Amino acid sequence: MKYEKSCGAVVYKRVNGEILFLLLKHSNGGHWGLPKGHVEEGETERETAIREIYEETGVKIAKLYEDFRYEIEYSPMEGVMKKVIYFVAEAEDGELKNQVEEIEQCIWVDYRKALEIVTYENTRQLLAKAEEFIRSLN
Repeated sequence: MKYEKSCGAVVYKRVNGEILFLLLKHSNGGHWGLPKGHVEEGETERETAIREIYEETGVKIAKLYEDFRYEIEYSPMEGVMKKVIYFVAEAEDGELKNQVEEIEQCIWVDYRKALEIVTYENTRQLLAKAEEFIRSLN
């Protein structure tokens, strides 16, 4: 069994008092999810999450909350087990620029729309926990 580890985040921003979430549509498979990617040698989980968010979406992070940590494990293919660690991250203002090789589209949506759009149930569960955490910050 091969083990892989990725890190990412539920990225949000506030617009006129409303919390918006960053979602992306992956070119490979067309599923909607959150920014994440493989940990590179010598990188911390935090560094991986921030780098991957920027690479995939062009979004810079104002604050990454490491006290929010959510792990999802799954097998993307036979003989491979993948662990993904998600944080919550607040975005700086800026333009979305999707990484054309991997990401078809990036969008900001409210919580209800995010729950409708994401492809996988475990991502919906993660969004619910993250939304609760973000609301507790104020």
